[in-house]
Amino acid sequence: MPVHVLYTATATSTGDGRQGRTATDDGRIDLGLAHPRALGGDGEGSNPEQLFAAGYAACFHSAVKFVGRERKLDVSGTTVTAAVGIGPAGDEPGFELTVDLTVALPSVPVARRRELLDAAHGMCPYSRATRGNIDVRLRLADDEARAAAPEAVA
Repeated sequence: MPVHVLYTATATSTGDGRQGRTATDDGRIDLGLAHPRALGGDGEGSNPEQLFAAGYAACFHSAVKFVGRERKLDVSGTTVTAAVGIGPAGDEPGFELTVDLTVALPSVPVARRRELLDAAHGMCPYSRATRGNIDVRLRLADDEARAAAPEAVA
């Protein structure tokens, strides 16, 4: 089924791709790009993985807030952190991405948090676009804190 497009964002990459520039047609984003140090670059610019992480975090955050409000949950204080990894594609040529989404839901009852995450993952456009293509892991921030210091978190 074709999508009824409500908005289109347009960005253009110039130069050498990862060592060039990227800018949106409205001028809101205009960034120099550089390979990260971990990939042999000087790290003196942004990179596509950072841009993807920022976009995914914001989009998923909106989905969490939307689903939370629909379910009459207090989603104040919610944060979403996206960690985007890149590495070799295994036996195939090229590279693959991974995404870890860590969500803090301090005002949502513990028993409802996973349900909220799963519902947001089902509707978020980034999650829908990556499903079956990229390994996306959903994590609750309080679960991460428990794993790091189980005796310190109640």
